[in-house]
Parts: sequence; C-alpha cells; structure tokens
Amino acid sequence: MTTEEILNQQKKTAVDDDENSAVVAYKRNDLHIDSKVKLVEALYEGILKFNTNIAKAINDGDVEQKTHWINRTNSIFIELVDALDMKAEGTTAEYLNGLYNHQITLLFEVNRDDDLEKLESINRVVKGLLEAWREDSGIDSKEK
Repeated sequence: MTTEEILNQQKKTAVDDDENSAVVAYKRNDLHIDSKVKLVEALYEGILKFNTNIAKAINDGDVEQKTHWINRTNSIFIELVDALDMKAEGTTAEYLNGLYNHQITLLFEVNRDDDLEKLESINRVVKGLLEAWREDSGIDSKEK
C-alpha cells in the first residue's frame, strides 16, 4: 500500500469516527508520528494528559469537562484494546486486554464517585506501561 493510499484510508476512517474523540486526534497526528512505537507512546502520554484535565475538572466541580476528558481517556483505552492481537494465545495481549479493561472500569468509578485516588491508580499503571514501552522499544525517555 502506498503512502497516499494509507493517508486516504486514514482520512476516511477519521470521518467515520466521532470528530471529538481521542482516536481521531491521534490518527490526524499520526502523519507526524514516525512509527507505531511512537504512536503507542503518544497514546499513553495522552491518557496522562487527559487524566490531569479530569482531576482539574473534579477539583473545579465542572461535570461537563470531567465527562469530556473521561470520554477522551476512555477512547484511548478502547483503541488500545482494539489494537491487541488476541489470536496469539498466552501472550502479553491477553494480559494487556485485562489490564486496559480494568482501567476502563476504574475510569467509570472515577466518573461516578469523583474518586481522585482511583484516577491516580490509573496514572500509576499508565506511567508503568509507558516506562516499560519506552524501555522495550529503546525510546530514551530523557529525550522527552
């Protein structure tokens, strides 16, 4: 598939998705991302950024913004789940599937209860995943 065909396919997919979703934002930015390795790194960083906005909205009592940012974080977790290769049994994909789905459940509880401790728990998991991802893929986190 040529680069032009890939770009056209990404544009078509973006139109089909919710225009405000995190997935669309990252697909649009994918033109500037060198590889899938960098894309996954950007998704993890996006979760951390969006979660900072969730905490601020909770502290400010802004339900609309809290819901907006929770939906954005949730979209990233769903994208990460959808990207897993579940055909290969006994792999890291099975573990990550459970882990991501647990984070989605915690995110629901953050939304329901304004629970900043659970939000911080999600952040610790994502920071661990980001660190492991960078280490495994040879990305120097000091470059960031």
